[in-house]
Amino acid sequence: MKRLLGLTLGILTAIGGFVDVGDLVASAVVGARFGMALAWATVLGVIGIMLYADMAGRVAAVSGLATFDVVRQVLGPRVALLNLLASMAVNLLTLTAEIGGVALALELASSVSYLLFIPVVGFLVWLVLWRLPFEQMERLFGLAGLALVVFVVAVVRLHPSYAALWHGSVHPKVPNGEGHPTYFYYAIAILGSAMTPYEVFFFSSGGREERWSERDLAEERANVFVGFPLGAILSLAITATAALVLLPQQIQVEHLDQTALPVVVALGKVGLVVVILGFVAATGGAALETALSSGYAVAQYFGWSWGKFLPPARAARFHAVLLVSVVAAMTLVLTTLDPVKITEYSLVFSVVALPLTYAPILVAANDRRSMGEHANGPFSNLLGAAFLILITVAAVVAIPLMVATKAGQ
Repeated sequence: MKRLLGLTLGILTAIGGFVDVGDLVASAVVGARFGMALAWATVLGVIGIMLYADMAGRVAAVSGLATFDVVRQVLGPRVALLNLLASMAVNLLTLTAEIGGVALALELASSVSYLLFIPVVGFLVWLVLWRLPFEQMERLFGLAGLALVVFVVAVVRLHPSYAALWHGSVHPKVPNGEGHPTYFYYAIAILGSAMTPYEVFFFSSGGREERWSERDLAEERANVFVGFPLGAILSLAITATAALVLLPQQIQVEHLDQTALPVVVALGKVGLVVVILGFVAATGGAALETALSSGYAVAQYFGWSWGKFLPPARAARFHAVLLVSVVAAMTLVLTTLDPVKITEYSLVFSVVALPLTYAPILVAANDRRSMGEHANGPFSNLLGAAFLILITVAAVVAIPLMVATKAGQ
């Protein structure tokens, strides 16, 4: 049981990264517009994040350096500062959307305006960050997020042609009425949602919170190779339910409740209750993950004490960053900015920051002086270099595609 509970870091990281409020809607949008034709982007993204999360976790366990320690060490303080500023901007947008996402899920359950829930949600996020020990937090939200398995159950209950779903996935094509720029815009957004930088910030720092060492590399790899594929399966299940229910009816997804509609069709009111629980857990977990990632990045860059394992009095500046991040996000979402749109934009902007985050991880994972026998092998380096080229190309074209397609419209 202890070994199984040890996997909750990977589950929380994957669900928070793959299935946050933006991805909940984006996966449904993709399914409703393109069917399974973008499943390859999710698969590509999970391979990339597994590769680099394993490197980041391995570096943290063996050398004791979390991701932003590595970023500063490899890039130097000036370039690392640019990465920090970009990462903080993306994290703030994402945290804003996640707090809004929890409130939207509560609105779906109660029919009360989500804006009225924002102060309560923000306070609860801060309270968990302040008081709940790291392991309890990851277990609570990681395991509760598994309620999103209801999308997999819904796929089965809809009695699809699995051959047709498979064919649409492995023979992708742009449907009539959709342009190639829009198709590749969503492909980049999906890749960005799978490999967003805060996932490796959180995962490697979480390993340090749990005091991973070389003896814990098996647990680190289990987290990577169980947690992240699970997140991808849930994302693909959301896409599949939308392709089965919404695409034939030409229903365009613009709100969180439309993401839940296929589950209601398949499973009725019981499905709605479970999916709302999954929405709250996934977006709440993503809010915690993003806020902590901001605190980790800032503290590691400036060399401050950090971590939930330290009493707040011994890591006051780290906890101050968490509080400021939550308050700033609450303020932004109370301006009535659409939380879903905010996350969709943040996914694209995060792609731009990917090379500056992942290149230092690849360098650190090859440092045999600190990594010894646990340094990357030839295959990991080849695959890592290929993904680094891919995300660099994606970073160059992301903003032009967003402008050209009016954010996928």
